[in-house]
Amino acid sequence: MKDHMESRPVDEPASAAGSAAVDASSEGSAAAVPVRTGRLAAISRRLRQPIPGARNRVRFEMPPEDVSEGEREGFRPEDDHGFGAPGPRMSSQHPLYVGFMGTAGVGVALAVFYIASNTTQLILWIVAALFIALGLDPVVRWLEAHRVPRPAGILISVSALVLAVAGFFATLIPTIVEQVSEIVRQAPDWIRNFLDSDFFRTVDSQFGVRDRITTELDKFVKDPETMGGIFGGVVGFGSTVANGLFGSLIVLVLSLYFLAALPSMKKWAYRLAPRSRRLRVEALSEAITDSVGNYVIGQACVALLNAVFAFIVMTILGIPFSVLLAFVVALLAFIPLVGGMIAAVVVILVALTAGWQTAVIYAIAYFAYLQFEAYFISPRIMQRAVAVPGAVAVISVIAGGSLLGVLGALIAIPTAAAIMLLIKEVFIVRQDRH
Repeated sequence: MKDHMESRPVDEPASAAGSAAVDASSEGSAAAVPVRTGRLAAISRRLRQPIPGARNRVRFEMPPEDVSEGEREGFRPEDDHGFGAPGPRMSSQHPLYVGFMGTAGVGVALAVFYIASNTTQLILWIVAALFIALGLDPVVRWLEAHRVPRPAGILISVSALVLAVAGFFATLIPTIVEQVSEIVRQAPDWIRNFLDSDFFRTVDSQFGVRDRITTELDKFVKDPETMGGIFGGVVGFGSTVANGLFGSLIVLVLSLYFLAALPSMKKWAYRLAPRSRRLRVEALSEAITDSVGNYVIGQACVALLNAVFAFIVMTILGIPFSVLLAFVVALLAFIPLVGGMIAAVVVILVALTAGWQTAVIYAIAYFAYLQFEAYFISPRIMQRAVAVPGAVAVISVIAGGSLLGVLGALIAIPTAAAIMLLIKEVFIVRQDRH
């Protein structure tokens, strides 16, 4: 008992020392956690800090729209980034103002004419990209309405367009290479058979055609200017192909930029109009852009149905190159009024290689479809686009094709619709008030 009582004071300090060691270790681990957390926080703050010398991107922004002149009477320089309050305008009747503005107007007109005449190709690329952007904008807005982000909608719509164009060229190029190779392979046999024919022998015996052909071939081969012209033509064709590919890339990139910035572009354009007319300008501009977009989408649907019908008929009749010809029909169907007729003529000429009966059957079926399309399909698909009278449509397509080629023919009807809308809503309304 005594021994037990004496041993307790010895055991108590030992247990106390053990508990103290445990507490010290726990305090050390607890202190290590805040240290690690502090280091991680310091590293994250260091990563979030900007690079030394770097600055935020400067953006050019317009002033708020709801600022009136009365609110700017008590203007202070520090309220508007130190540019100061605008002073009174010079009188428009002042001789200095009239002379300077007249001279500046003539100079600006000459500069615009010089720039436009030297950047025609760039202007065509911009117009084509803007036309494509306006045509794809309804698709992007429809995807936005179905909870698809605008960047994803732009990517989807442009990818579909690129895939369609790539599919066309992927079908066109192998077919052309195959046919050219076939012609090159069979050309010697055709020439040999023609030279051995009785008709050629009779003509050669009377007129000496063989000797004449041999002489002309020798002159052609030995003439350096002719060979140089052939070489220059090959180089010119290569440069034309390279320019076409470069132009397609530029149009694609500009279309992406226009699609992404179309809402802000509209907003900026509306701010250029006076405030008293801004709402009307916005309404007219939205009507024009919507009509252009609906026209492009509607024409694409009509062209797709046209190509599908032509492909089905060509497949049933066994017309060669049906896939390639279907792409050609879809491309020509984008040209209003005359595109379908041109496509019909092209396919009928190819169908003649399979027999005149095949060509007649295809012609009957396709022209019947064109009538059905004109009276039943197009009116329902194009009902949201601005209507254009037939005579105006024909004149606009001919004028657009004469000025800008295929691109002019494509944008002719939307341009005519926009002009007619402006005449109806602006000029006629103004004339009715007087």
